[in-house]
Amino acid sequence: MDAPVATGPAPEPEPRPDPGLYGPDSVTWQCHGDPVMWIAGVRALYLQALHPRAVRAVLENSDFRADAWGRLLRTADFVGTVTYGTTEAAERAGARVRRIHRALSATDPGTGERYPVDDPELLLWVHCAQIDSFLHVLLRSGVPLTPAQADRYVDENRAGARLVGLDPAGVPADTAGLAAYFEEVRPVLAAGPDARAVDAFLREPPIPALLVPGRKLLWRPLVELAYGTLPGYAHQLYGRPAPAPGRVTRRLRRTGRVLRTVPARLRWQLPPGHILNAMRRLGSASRPSAYTLRRQAAILDEPGRAQHDDGGGTTRWRRAD
Repeated sequence: MDAPVATGPAPEPEPRPDPGLYGPDSVTWQCHGDPVMWIAGVRALYLQALHPRAVRAVLENSDFRADAWGRLLRTADFVGTVTYGTTEAAERAGARVRRIHRALSATDPGTGERYPVDDPELLLWVHCAQIDSFLHVLLRSGVPLTPAQADRYVDENRAGARLVGLDPAGVPADTAGLAAYFEEVRPVLAAGPDARAVDAFLREPPIPALLVPGRKLLWRPLVELAYGTLPGYAHQLYGRPAPAPGRVTRRLRRTGRVLRTVPARLRWQLPPGHILNAMRRLGSASRPSAYTLRRQAAILDEPGRAQHDDGGGTTRWRRAD
């Protein structure tokens, strides 16, 4: 009779890789790898600068004019870490932002009152201006989001709002809530000297003389395109007209198509490489792609796609069948 074979405890299963706060099943994951996000980031700066206290907090507590490129890259790094990094990395990045904000204050340009930079009202404005800009430019450039996916995008990014110190319960959870927020906050907005300084800087940032032709040929058209995508009330506040909305949309779609011809893996090689790191962690199936969004839409959503109002006076969402 054969002796029984000794068996030990079953081996522990390999731990699943951490997808982070969003993961490949999210709309945010699929969208934030699109190259038009850089245009969306400039639009967000234009929009954020229209809140007098928010822009004063930036200009008073950072050397924006001397280190604007560094600030833009740090913001992009934060968004990339929160979107594609591990949960631990995202939480660590959020804790750092909260720690910095807690130590800062600014002076109201109208009343002289001192106020904390981490005032929830200001954090909410910065968050909503950013999410509105990201979603607006993605949609208007041709990324195929349905209304349900647009709502999910807004809802998902309440996780990022929590990281900077906001209570997610008080943050818009869908596009209707986002539109209502902008209606409510509009009376506060103005284009004072601080906002005009941001506008002037974005149009002609200081660069070495050898790069001035590149600024005129490449940077300035992108900035003007980002400005053109702002809502009509923002153009009125800045006092600079924009091309007709239809023309802006056509330019943005053409620009999006051109940028997307650059191979994604080449674009994603740029530091700090969040997307490639995420794909190494989770596998090639985690690659961000608009085709993934189309598949999700076919399974989960009704036919049609969401489209942002073409630069009108209000932020509205509608279905384009």
